[in-house]
Amino acid sequence: MASIWTQINSPRNLVIFTAAAKHGSFTRAATELNMQQPSVSAAIKQLEEALGVTLFVRGHRKVELTTAGNRLFSDVSRALDDIERSVHSVRQMGREDHVTLNSSSAFSYYWMVPRLQKLHDLHPTIDLRLQISDREPDLDMENISLGIRLGNGNWPGCHASKIADEVIFPVASPQVMAAARNLRSIPNLMNERLIHLEEPIRERPTWADWFAHHDIRDRNIVAGLRLNDYALVLQAAISGEGFAFGWEHVVRDLMERKLLVAKQEWAWRTGNAFYLVWSANKKLAPHAIQVRDWIISVSDFPDQSGEK
Repeated sequence: MASIWTQINSPRNLVIFTAAAKHGSFTRAATELNMQQPSVSAAIKQLEEALGVTLFVRGHRKVELTTAGNRLFSDVSRALDDIERSVHSVRQMGREDHVTLNSSSAFSYYWMVPRLQKLHDLHPTIDLRLQISDREPDLDMENISLGIRLGNGNWPGCHASKIADEVIFPVASPQVMAAARNLRSIPNLMNERLIHLEEPIRERPTWADWFAHHDIRDRNIVAGLRLNDYALVLQAAISGEGFAFGWEHVVRDLMERKLLVAKQEWAWRTGNAFYLVWSANKKLAPHAIQVRDWIISVSDFPDQSGEK
């Protein structure tokens, strides 16, 4: 990257060249860039000398690109457009006119999305952006308004409000559940095809943990489908691929819609919970406060106050 300075003298000359090529005029390029026309001509000449090629055929009232100039304009204009979009996106990250909610894909798809219309009806001017990640980013470092985390409610530098206890039970499509053999006892579930969640970064309970909670240990768990994203796990369960973990707060809507059925009597309450978190180091913007309070109001624990 550093060699570009020696090859073109100054990256500024590329911006001037692009403006001149776009307008077909050094004069109009100078007007756009708030420069003098001789300065534009000098920058183009400097760029041509550095590259060893002629970029423009100079006419009396306009300039036209040469073959070399066309090639450079095509590549440089595309790169500058990409840079402009990137700069715009980064600038937006530093503004407070939108609210970013960071969560897993499953929480976004199956918890937030079905409720978004109610949020929009209540707060139509809020620009909410759902950010999906397979990790738990630093809210301050990445300028994230709100996040969803699983744990005990204590994270350094964060306020937290519980939105749901972690409750896990087996779920499957109605057809798979009906076809299951002898599910009168938990050990018999091992004879069914299981869908395993194997997230690469987040630590999540496994089928072995679930069976161990029910005092079933040292058994071979039947191999099954293994996926690294919980949204995919649920989609596989809906499609009839087998039994999956059902985190109660996520699968509740799917059960109400008859897409999944559950063995709720086999629930495991792990002692952890899902929390809405936000930075304790800086004040939330007004729209972020509205989203925070709305999520809490429609959660399993709507009577909780905000910051603690």
